[in-house]
Amino acid sequence: MSKVNIQAVVVLVGILLMGIKFYAWWLTNANAILTDALESIINVVAGFFALYSLWLASKPRDQNHPYGHGKVEFLAAGFEGSLIFTAGVLIIGKAGYNLVYPQQIQDLDWGLLLTAFSGGINFIMGTLLVRVGHRERSVTLEADGRHLLSDAYSSAGILIGMGLLLWTGLNWLDSVTALLFGIFILYTGYQLMRGAISGIMDEADPALIAPLVRIMEQHRTENWIDVHNLRVIRY
Repeated sequence: MSKVNIQAVVVLVGILLMGIKFYAWWLTNANAILTDALESIINVVAGFFALYSLWLASKPRDQNHPYGHGKVEFLAAGFEGSLIFTAGVLIIGKAGYNLVYPQQIQDLDWGLLLTAFSGGINFIMGTLLVRVGHRERSVTLEADGRHLLSDAYSSAGILIGMGLLLWTGLNWLDSVTALLFGIFILYTGYQLMRGAISGIMDEADPALIAPLVRIMEQHRTENWIDVHNLRVIRY
């Protein structure tokens, strides 16, 4: 299956999971579950953009793009990171508001079950995308996979927080859980944006250069005097 087809499947599954998460929030009225649902919107929007960027990156080089279209993958990763960062800000704002003005929570058992199901699916898809992205050297697939994994970890944390709420009956734990994972989501978005900017700016990548140097040393011939001013650009 091609990278474009894999991403198309991820987008379709993401739409289904978004519906499940919003239904779980509607059942429970829980802030922590709402944070999960809001991030699903980001998943779907970013997924569509990633799909377009993969399609564009797969086009061969032409007269206007003599080095191909691969740089668009860094733009996709940066766009996804900015969306995640925005979602983190909104989640923190909503959680802070409900710490001051609490709201009633209900039907947590069904909400937790649906959240656990969607989190498990995101973990499977995220792990697959990171592996394929690493193997194919696709920044877009790897970024989308790490996004889905962060979503799965958020779901796991939300399950823990909601479990504590059920056990203790303290409603403020809902907002505190949402606040903590809002901060985690902010950090995830920052990391993706940082990586995308470094790729666009052609920042030095020692992890990429080291294996290239090792390969050249292994295949060194007597005709080589020296290798100097080595430059590597990743596409």
